[in-house]
Amino acid sequence: MGASIDTGGGGGSRRTRRRASRPMSEINVTPMVDVMLVLLIIFMVAAPLLTVGVEVEAAKSELPNIELPKTEAGPVKAEAEPLNISVDPDGKIFLQNSEISFDELVPKLAAIRETGSGERVWVRGDNRTAYGNVVKVLARIKEAGLPVTLVTDQVDPL
Repeated sequence: MGASIDTGGGGGSRRTRRRASRPMSEINVTPMVDVMLVLLIIFMVAAPLLTVGVEVEAAKSELPNIELPKTEAGPVKAEAEPLNISVDPDGKIFLQNSEISFDELVPKLAAIRETGSGERVWVRGDNRTAYGNVVKVLARIKEAGLPVTLVTDQVDPL
């Protein structure tokens, strides 16, 4: 009396294994959709925070020797009066309309941030000043932890 037990090692199981090991030809788009939705949310949140330019009237400095560069950036309205920092052609720094030394900049800005009165800083770099002077001021403002907007004049319409 012999009994036959199927262990799965026959010819039919080899074909099954070969079919199962073939690469899948379908594309799973779910991860791509997830990434796109995350990017969409990030851009929707970040877009209102970006400022391109400022109102020309608000950007005018009381200092006669500040000549702002001209760009095609559109005007942006400020909700509150921003803190103005200007860099003149000689590299002198002005906080609002009073001259300030480079070393005093971070402590004064940190104190202003602590009081909560200066939420945004507008930096006006003269068109004739060295790029390095403006960059050093920007680095100090970042060190103080305040957001920055670079101020320009609008290009004259044709």
